[in-house]
Amino acid sequence: MADVLTLVEDRLRAALGEPDARASVTFLGTERIEVLRFPDAASSVVRYATRGMSAAPMTDPAQALADPERGPRAELVLSLRADGADTDKVLRPLAVLAASPQVEGVVVAPGSALDTGEPLWPAAPFTSVLVGRPGGLVEDLPLDPPREPVRFFPLLPMTPNEAAWKRVHGAEALEQRWLQHGTDLRALQRGSVPL
Repeated sequence: MADVLTLVEDRLRAALGEPDARASVTFLGTERIEVLRFPDAASSVVRYATRGMSAAPMTDPAQALADPERGPRAELVLSLRADGADTDKVLRPLAVLAASPQVEGVVVAPGSALDTGEPLWPAAPFTSVLVGRPGGLVEDLPLDPPREPVRFFPLLPMTPNEAAWKRVHGAEALEQRWLQHGTDLRALQRGSVPL
């Protein structure tokens, strides 16, 4: 079988087009994480996708022994409006989030909140993201058994107020608020949805 990361990049290119930039980050004790940048001139949206998170399955840190083949695999996709902010600075925080399964033993799943502890890019009102459901923008990538498919999770930036509200009321309730108010989750400087 072809290398998982080669297949991941092929799937990203098929769904998002050709990347115009890439950066890689290596954290102590982890595999390299790359972030690819996919511009969409027609919609003035730029998408950032990780490549490297899916090289190994995510495992629950409570398990005594990690299975090198079985377990969920994922990559992250963040979509933003290209409105003049220096959003390319999101590359490092995005790589940090993608490395969290290796570094912290986090199993990323829909409804999870991931926090960088710093703005996603300079002057961004967001320090955390909500992990959305996969399969919309980039379809799951099936792998040969016993490996599970690679899922491409959209990341939805949250303001600190939204993140706090989500902790109390849950991801589904926050998503419903966003829908009710027609929130543009790709807007770079949006405020919190009315909570």
